[in-house]
Amino acid sequence: MKISIDTEIEAPLDRVWDAWVTPEDITKWNFAVADWCCPRAEINLEEGGHFSYRMEAKDGSVGFDFEGKFTKVSPRKSIHFKLEDDREVKVEFMETENGVRVTETFEAEDENSAEQQRQGWLSILDNFKKHVERKR
Repeated sequence: MKISIDTEIEAPLDRVWDAWVTPEDITKWNFAVADWCCPRAEINLEEGGHFSYRMEAKDGSVGFDFEGKFTKVSPRKSIHFKLEDDREVKVEFMETENGVRVTETFEAEDENSAEQQRQGWLSILDNFKKHVERKR
C-alpha cells in the first residue's frame, strides 16, 4: 500500500530544497515528536548515493538509523529513494502561488497501521514546514 502526504510551505523553492538536503537543517526537523531528535544526518545526494539519519529519544533510551539509497534525483523537483527494507519513497517539490507544495509518497510497512505511519510521517513533514518558514 502507498501512502501520500503533503504540505504547502510559504518559502521560495531554493530555501525548501536546501533545507531538505542539507545535514545541518535535517537535524533540526527530522523527528516526529518533541521528545525525539535527529543528532546526525549524512547525505550523498546523487543517484546511487546513500543517506543515514539518526533518530532517537532525547534521553538516549531508544533510537534507530533511517537509511536508504537514492534512486533518482531531479534537483528542485523530486527525490526518489529506497529504504533499507526495499520500500520506495518519492518526494516531490512543486512551486505554487504561495510557495512550494512538498508531497511524499511512500510504501507502507507491516508493523504499524497505515494511519500510524501516515501520522508519523506527517508530523515530520510538519516539523520541516515549521523549520523552513522560521528561516525567513
